[in-house]
Amino acid sequence: MTLPRIDIDDPEFEMDEGEVVSYQGQRFTGEVVEYQRGALVSLVTYKDGIEDGPSKEWYMDGTLSSEGTLRGGFPVGESKEWHPNGRLASRVLMSANGLRQLEITEWDENGNLTKEWHADQG
Repeated sequence: MTLPRIDIDDPEFEMDEGEVVSYQGQRFTGEVVEYQRGALVSLVTYKDGIEDGPSKEWYMDGTLSSEGTLRGGFPVGESKEWHPNGRLASRVLMSANGLRQLEITEWDENGNLTKEWHADQG
């Protein structure tokens, strides 16, 4: 199933103070994309106006900047961020309900580990 896709610059696109997205006056279900100088820099999936599904961001040169999944507006599962040079910058693992961080790992631009944290499993 292909989701409808709208551009964040579409005049019918609206986001309220609670970050609920509407299109043509209705809560939006589908993908919202953002372009800067012709380059795709953001793709966020919404369900009934709330972030729900895959989310990705890119640097202007097309290099992936971040990716993750949201459910009901909360990050769930694994999310990653990359440095502009393409090296992995961070990896965060969230609980299935998005309310608890389970792991955080971070690296510098050269790939050296700078932080590693794991939640108590007890």
